[in-house]
Amino acid sequence: MNTVFKPVGWKVQGLVDSVESGVVQLPDLQRPFVWPKSKIRDLLDSMYRGYPVGELMFWNVSQEDSSRTISGATGRTGSHQIIDGQQRLTSLYAVFKGAAVRDADYNSKRMSIAFNPLTEKFEVTNTAIEKSVDWISNVSDFFGNTFKIRRSFKKRYEEARGELSEDMEELIEERLGRLDSLRNYEFTVVEIQPDANKIVVADIFVRINSEGVSLKASDFILTWLSVFWPEGRELLEGFARDSRLTPQRASEIAERPVSWTPINNYLAVDAGQLVRVLVAVGQNRAKLGDAYNALQAKDRSTGFVVPDRQEAELAKLKAALPLVLKELHWTEFIRCLAVAGFKSRKMVTSDMNILSSYALWIMGRTRFGVDITILRNLMARWLFMSQLSGRYTGSAETQLQKDLDRLTAISGNEASSFVSTLESVIAAELSEDFWTLRMPDSLISSSSALSPSYQAYLAALNILDADMFMLNNKVQQWMDPSLPATKGTEGHHLNPRKYLENVVGIRDLKKINQVANFAPTDWSTNNLISDRAPADYWPALVRERGFDDESLRQQMFWHALPDGWESMDYEEFLYERRVLLAQVTRAGYERLKWGQSEAPAVTPLTAKPSEANVQRDIADLMEAGVLSSGDLLSPVDDSIRMRAEVTDDGVVVIDGHEFGTLNAAAHHAGADNVPGVEFWQVENPEGEQVSIQSLMAEAR
Repeated sequence: MNTVFKPVGWKVQGLVDSVESGVVQLPDLQRPFVWPKSKIRDLLDSMYRGYPVGELMFWNVSQEDSSRTISGATGRTGSHQIIDGQQRLTSLYAVFKGAAVRDADYNSKRMSIAFNPLTEKFEVTNTAIEKSVDWISNVSDFFGNTFKIRRSFKKRYEEARGELSEDMEELIEERLGRLDSLRNYEFTVVEIQPDANKIVVADIFVRINSEGVSLKASDFILTWLSVFWPEGRELLEGFARDSRLTPQRASEIAERPVSWTPINNYLAVDAGQLVRVLVAVGQNRAKLGDAYNALQAKDRSTGFVVPDRQEAELAKLKAALPLVLKELHWTEFIRCLAVAGFKSRKMVTSDMNILSSYALWIMGRTRFGVDITILRNLMARWLFMSQLSGRYTGSAETQLQKDLDRLTAISGNEASSFVSTLESVIAAELSEDFWTLRMPDSLISSSSALSPSYQAYLAALNILDADMFMLNNKVQQWMDPSLPATKGTEGHHLNPRKYLENVVGIRDLKKINQVANFAPTDWSTNNLISDRAPADYWPALVRERGFDDESLRQQMFWHALPDGWESMDYEEFLYERRVLLAQVTRAGYERLKWGQSEAPAVTPLTAKPSEANVQRDIADLMEAGVLSSGDLLSPVDDSIRMRAEVTDDGVVVIDGHEFGTLNAAAHHAGADNVPGVEFWQVENPEGEQVSIQSLMAEAR
């Protein structure tokens, strides 16, 4: 039987040298993923003990098919692309060459693994290991200069423990020799031969990587692009990477001037999310599974690929990609979010809202030629409506496909038809019943951060240019993501928690933390309110702040305070305030509708993203003393019933799923818009829940 592959033995030293020279190349065929250090530790330990660690798979390619290397070396022509085992080979390269890799935020970091010759144990390096004379704290140093590290290890050991006996020295030499011999560990590499066509290679990759893992449809499409259009895949990856980087940081990484990046206050996209926009604009498809099937272009009756049809589908994506990645389109669309009153990622509770709306923006601007001023206001209202109604929450693909089909059904490509189609949808969604019934009901929630309706209310305050609760400072300033987060601004209970618990007798946190019980104010106002009853602190607050009748009337409107609210029964207060919150939100939308939004135009970020948004490796937090093995994490929002456990391996486990960062764990829990350090809290030895943010502050 003829096969398209053959097994070949490769030693580790040959592998890492070939990666460095560019002969073996690592295109980004696999899902974006950085192994935790514990996996690298386990890989070295298995190799040391002579255990099998799995095969690698290369695709032997010609010069015109070669791609980039992870090392950046370009001196030789690549002849092998790895399509399976990328994480293992990247880890080996990082360890044996001492090379840095990029983490989830594209920061450069080194994989430091320690080895104890006395116990033959590998471990992720920490401060205690670095100080111990029993360990070689970084095996990369050993592989870089074996003789020097052997000598320095024995010298340090003897200075601390006394002269080595002959038997002990022989034991150490034998074990360090075994460590050094890892260079000769032989991998079986399955090499796909150059005459295998791209369809076969793509099929092999999908089959291999579908075993034991749950690939998303976007992963299949990215794989397909890696084989058939690697340049397009590379552009998607570059845009995704740069959405996390300022131009200055991107220039440092690229080692060339970069004048613009897609970084913004709302979304750091990944390549899979960009695929969703790409196929919507190019193929007019929202369901990625259908888009992938169309790209495969298999005849249903024969099962064979139809080349002409496949080329036609690829051509659609090639035509759409420049539109999706165009600086002007992205920048103007992001401006719509600012015009709609949204200030940061926290306020947009669904990534799909942004992605779907961006696809519609591109179609309105390019296919229908809508004037940019008209389109900006229309899409700002579309974003506002989609957030309020949860349009792209749940069956998001189905809903987006309906929206795409509406546009396809338009006869001709007139701008007015695009505008009227979207206007009719907005009017149907934001009906009278919505404002009077559905929105008040949607505000029955104890999570202000995850409540789409409450975040839309805050956006309305920005549109209305409202002041904070009983202050002359603007809400917009309170929400400005470019300002450092301080204790000076926060949302406060209008009916304080201890008052409700001790006086009213309500101890259910879900009731106490209802979004209708919160108002944006500052720390000094919090202190003045303290734990007093509203009937006590409200008259005093009015007198102290010196608001005249008109200013006080405006305050009560903005902050949805019913007449006599300070003396209301708590349940009645919540009901009345939800109705008023909906009315304020409606007023904000009406001002937006008539093009009177006070929200400033978005400005490009020039500083690094806030610390809260940085991807925090669990292992790094453990090293810093913020987390410990066995810690139990729970969401700060007590309405989300979920538990996560920190393990020795530097990951958190939720229902059997492992996550290397707090952000990834929060995303699994359904939080698109809340950074992991803000989403999770940890139980201390006294049984109290402590926020991870506060623990990080203490550690600093």
